Amino acid sequence: MKLADFSLLFCGVLLNAFAQLGLKAATRVTGPLLVSDAGVWQRGLQLLTVPPLWYALFAYGLSVVVWLVGLSRVPVTQAYPLLSLGYVINIGLAWWLLGEVPNLQRVAGILVIIAGVVVVARS
Repeated sequence: MKLADFSLLFCGVLLNAFAQLGLKAATRVTGPLLVSDAGVWQRGLQLLTVPPLWYALFAYGLSVVVWLVGLSRVPVTQAYPLLSLGYVINIGLAWWLLGEVPNLQRVAGILVIIAGVVVVARS
């Protein structure tokens, strides 16, 4: 895979990871959305007023556009495994930005993912 193609796909993955973090940040403002809770509709409506939700949705939309451009250049069987990098990015950023500490099993899993992505990217 060419570096330019990898970089483009990686940007799509990065945008997707930021979208996930934005969604989590938005729900931290509103609290848990529980179907059994009588206030779930109130929280849902409140969620629509939280800026991180809209940043996250924008990041998702942009990630789709970037990913489409990347898929037009690279076989899907080579590109799709790169989405696994989202796990790596999310665990690091969630730890740094949200204080979510990963356990040893998650770190081991991330190392396996990185090894797999390297193998696929070099094929």
